[in-house]
Amino acid sequence: MTLVGILALVLGTLAVLPGGLELRVTPVKGNDPLIAILLCPHERFTLHYYHSVEDAPIWETHSIDPDGCIYIEDERYLKFGAGMGKMPGKGRMERQGDYEVVTDMHAATGDFILRIGSLGVNHTLLWRGNRVNLSEIAPHVAVRFSAKPVSQLYKWWRKLFPSLPPRARAR
Repeated sequence: MTLVGILALVLGTLAVLPGGLELRVTPVKGNDPLIAILLCPHERFTLHYYHSVEDAPIWETHSIDPDGCIYIEDERYLKFGAGMGKMPGKGRMERQGDYEVVTDMHAATGDFILRIGSLGVNHTLLWRGNRVNLSEIAPHVAVRFSAKPVSQLYKWWRKLFPSLPPRARAR
């Protein structure tokens, strides 16, 4: 077998082996993602922001199953604010210090749309010690959070050529 044949075999194999998931945050009126990050199945990411009415911090933790379906796992907030609270039949409400926390939700949201708030709201995506303040990148823009399985080849390609805005890289 020639070197070209071996390379083709290796690349072909990498193209069909599972490589995890890609979470994309894409403007509803657009095709190019603002951010695309690689995650492992069941790995969690968090949306952190300040409620626009209460000005109180909120954390929403999500996960993605191996097929790319997004789930909300828990919510944590400083107080019972406008529009916040337990969804009947979803999760367990508990108090952790000053925070109300809804845990064990594991409720499928699938793809979802979020209108990114202004800098005061500071919609921020958190994962693996990284943070991207979406309000700095695209305030008042409606974005779709979606996820899809990717191959090992794609995963390696993305590691070489990440799709993060310069200020979104690990801090």
